[in-house]
This record gives sequence, C-alpha cells and structure tokens, in this order.
Amino acid sequence: MVVTIACAQVAGIWEDPEATLAMARNCTRMAADAGASLICFPEQFATGWSPQSTQFAENLTGTIVTGLRKLARDYGIYTLGSFVEQNDPKPRNTCVVTNPQGDVIATYAKIHLFSPMGEDKFYSPGSNTTVFAVEDYHFGLAICYDLRFPALFEAYAREGVHGVIVPAAWPCRRIENWEVFIRARAMENQLYIIGVNTTGTTPIECYCGCSMTADPTGTIISRGRNGEELLLTELSKEFLFRIRREFPVLRDQRPDVYRQLTADGGRRE
Repeated sequence: MVVTIACAQVAGIWEDPEATLAMARNCTRMAADAGASLICFPEQFATGWSPQSTQFAENLTGTIVTGLRKLARDYGIYTLGSFVEQNDPKPRNTCVVTNPQGDVIATYAKIHLFSPMGEDKFYSPGSNTTVFAVEDYHFGLAICYDLRFPALFEAYAREGVHGVIVPAAWPCRRIENWEVFIRARAMENQLYIIGVNTTGTTPIECYCGCSMTADPTGTIISRGRNGEELLLTELSKEFLFRIRREFPVLRDQRPDVYRQLTADGGRRE
C-alpha cells in the first residue's frame, strides 16, 4: 500500500493570510482530485517567513489554522502548514496538521531557530518531537533550519516514523545545501524526507522552490522546479522495510558507545 503526498510549492501573498488561503484552495482541490491523502504548505506560507515579525501571531482558532481546517473538511484531505503561534513570552514558529474532518491532530514548534538572522531573539524554541498518522503511515515534523541537526531526525527514526515532513523557507543562495541535507537525513535514518519549500521573492529573501522528497536510500524521487507547482509523490512502506532489511544500518548503530564517547568528551587513552 502506498500513500500520496502533495507538496504545494507556492509563493504566498506577503502578509496577507486571507488572500493566500484563498489561493491555497485551488492547490488543495487539485491535490484531492489527484488522490493525495495529505497536502503540505511551506513555512509560514500564509504570511511569508520573517525572523522578526510576529504581528500575525494567532492561536489554534485564528485565521490561518481555521483556514487549513476548512480546506481539510471541504476536500476530505489532511492539511499541513506553518504559522506564528501565540505563546508566552515569545511566539513560536509552529507547524499544524489537520485531518479530513478538520480536527487539529498535531502541532510542532520549531526546535532550532535561525539565529544567523535573529529568529531566536523574537521566537521561543520548541522542545518536543511530534508524530502523527496519515492512514497507516507515521510522520514526524521538522521546520527548515531543523534540517541541519541530525539528532532530531535520529530521534524520529527511534520513534519508528516512516518519514519526516519539512516545511521550509530555504533561500536560493543556499539551495544546494537543501538537497544535501534532505538526502543525508533520509539516507542516515532510512526514511522518507519530504521537503516543501516556498518560491518567489519577499522583503526577506529570494526563494527558488526545489521542493523534493528523498527515499530511504537518499535517492531523490520527486523534485520541483523554481516556480509555483503542486508536486505529488508516492511513498511505500514496503520499499522502506525492504531497504532496512537488506541494509540494516539502524540495527547496526551503537548508541551505548556514542553515549560513552559523549560522556568522555572524546578523550583517548
């Protein structure tokens, strides 16, 4: 049995969530018509990612989450998107997932905030992993800069997920790194990594899309171009389990040794 995931590589309308959600309706309809079980939108897709602006902070009853819930109900599909979540003392960069009935089934707050552009000064980091199910596939969540931190993905592999979905606002000037990290995280942990990136130009950055999915061997099995598009990808648990049986990297890990090396600070006799 396979599951089809849709990545909506869209250029959101800057700081206009209602207009962007109206645009997202067409993407969601096309994804549902194509048989996708889940549609994923980029990081802070409805307002555009900003490391400093928190003016659109909302809770789970706000415009953006309510819009995603309505899209899910209207088209009978799971939806996933990132938004600025109200939180004390500072907002969080949060990803939310809704089921086809419009219920919120998962939230994940970005653990690694992008300090090179000051995101850590205006946002609070998350501290927990999140796992949710689409049909009988289990997915973890990460956001953009999280891709650079392999320990998070190792934690998801230990939790038994089949894939990790990564909404992002990854800029053109580092797009080569985007592919390297997606392939590496997939290959290291023998799971699917689904990266959905934004496109277009905002006051913050220029984005080139290139949404992509890597399979458990690190092979790119779907790749977006530079502009707006809806990217459909089929995932197979049967393939994932076969790769893990034939090449048992996860079984051959030595976490006991790693813990000791960390405790010893890397000292040698």
